[in-house]
Amino acid sequence: METIRPQKVIDFSYTLKNSQGQVIDSSDEGPMSFLTGSGQIIARLEEELSGMLIGQKKTVSLSASEAYGVIDPAMIINVAKSDLAHLKDLEVGTFLQLDLGEDMKVLRVTAVTDASVTLDGNHPLAGQDLVFDVELVNSRPASAEEISHGHAHGPGGHHHH
Repeated sequence: METIRPQKVIDFSYTLKNSQGQVIDSSDEGPMSFLTGSGQIIARLEEELSGMLIGQKKTVSLSASEAYGVIDPAMIINVAKSDLAHLKDLEVGTFLQLDLGEDMKVLRVTAVTDASVTLDGNHPLAGQDLVFDVELVNSRPASAEEISHGHAHGPGGHHHH
């Protein structure tokens, strides 16, 4: 029988590096907050943070499959450049939102030629092993409002709706 754990709000500081040690992102602006069990951060990172004590630091190494997944070739498409002629300043690195009715998909432009544009729907960090240096700043029970809204409120979380 599985134990149901009450949801918590966890605040943590981090530095994210790729497997070559290059810094990709960090929480320089202040700790990040998330609601446990809500899928807001990578599952394995949440597991590691959930077992830490306030003030504890840890390095968490994740394989690509544990992080943002391996690159799925089916998520990469080529479209005729003329089909996107209405979009100005189309260049490598641009993100486009594709409205699929019930779903919104974000695609990244990865190549532009005279005839076609390559769009990649994989997460920008897909296919990369990642290393998080984390410090647990705070952990507290989530409020009923946070649980019903599905995210943390207050510093590092959402403040309004």
